[in-house]
Amino acid sequence: MKQINVGIIGTGWCGGIRAETCAANPLVRNLHLAETRPERLAEVAKATNARTATADYRDLLKIGEIDAYYISATPEHLHYPMAKECLLAGKHVFLEKPIALELHEADELIAIARKNALKFTIGYSQRFNPKFAYVRKCATDGTLGKPVSALVSRHIGRSLGKKITGRSKLSPAAMEATHDLDFVLWCLEPAKPVRVYSQVNYGAMKAASGADVPDTQYVTVTMDSGVSFVIGAGWSLPPAYPNFAMTWIEFVGTEGALIIDDTHRDSMLTTVQKGIVHPMSSMPGEFVDHAYAGPMKAETIHFLEAAAFDRPVLVTPEQARQVMEVYIAADISAERNEPVSLPLPESRAFAAAAR
Repeated sequence: MKQINVGIIGTGWCGGIRAETCAANPLVRNLHLAETRPERLAEVAKATNARTATADYRDLLKIGEIDAYYISATPEHLHYPMAKECLLAGKHVFLEKPIALELHEADELIAIARKNALKFTIGYSQRFNPKFAYVRKCATDGTLGKPVSALVSRHIGRSLGKKITGRSKLSPAAMEATHDLDFVLWCLEPAKPVRVYSQVNYGAMKAASGADVPDTQYVTVTMDSGVSFVIGAGWSLPPAYPNFAMTWIEFVGTEGALIIDDTHRDSMLTTVQKGIVHPMSSMPGEFVDHAYAGPMKAETIHFLEAAAFDRPVLVTPEQARQVMEVYIAADISAERNEPVSLPLPESRAFAAAAR
């Protein structure tokens, strides 16, 4: 069995899950951590028996034995420079979404990874959710016939929404709907998006912060196959279970329709102190003693195996770039109050180079 050495940059909520999953996997020889918060770094280093624990991720880049990096750092503007440095060092990279903030940055990362034959993937964890995988199966194996339309509604609690919007000014389309854009585009391949229309809605988030933060964003995408789909996403649900997320999916074809309830109403805990909550309802999942509930553990192991055994990654950076282009178009559409055609002007050179 080939073992590899792994670096984790950022050990917060998601990075901590990545680190603990890697530490428990026999494919990992040594684990190296970088985290700016000393108390969190010490906590995760102790829990994972890390070989290295540093506050500066560049210290990890000096360690030649590291084969692959998981980049889970925030805020999101750090993704591009960190990923670029790791790829230029010749290392495989798993990068939490978004792939970058600008399309030309994504193009550069893709080019570096391609030139150096490196594994480079983006954290669209919902592809590893069994319910979502089942939709993909039915959408592509003929069960539903020819795709006609799709709808996904995703909402998270406002406490998590405030946390996300507090560190970056990215929209619900970029930070929440992005998972579902990736998912539906994946289901509809090889069709390509050609037109996007979007609207944003304001309410609790703007009232609480005074900032120009929408509660929800709805995105309609038209594909070159004639199929259209709608994604609705928001982050202003009233406080409930920590990091609560709920999703509803409808996928309609000529021979059938599939309805997926991922709202987590199947698990309900009610207590005198906190009332009703829905445990195990966070998007990445969470540890439950010896078990793990959620898709992020499987996603983390998938990248480990891709790097160790030279296997293809499930989420290609080109797919992540396409998602990025769609949500950028959605934000432009919401601002202009009109549909936006794809590809965006900045995409045309990339499309030509890819042919």
